[in-house]
Amino acid sequence: MRKARNEIGISQEAFADQCGLHRTYIGSVERGERNISVDNMETIAIALGQKLMDLLAE
Repeated sequence: MRKARNEIGISQEAFADQCGLHRTYIGSVERGERNISVDNMETIAIALGQKLMDLLAE
């Protein structure tokens, strides 16, 4: 997820705003510190412009 976010050149804070999630939540997910719901995975994939399956495959 971090790689995909960096490829589109967006900060964690801006990305979190785009997803409607908190910045610290995005950071925790990127570091693998937090379990993430399928709903939030889908929200993040859409914000990254990717299919959820493609994001999970990475």
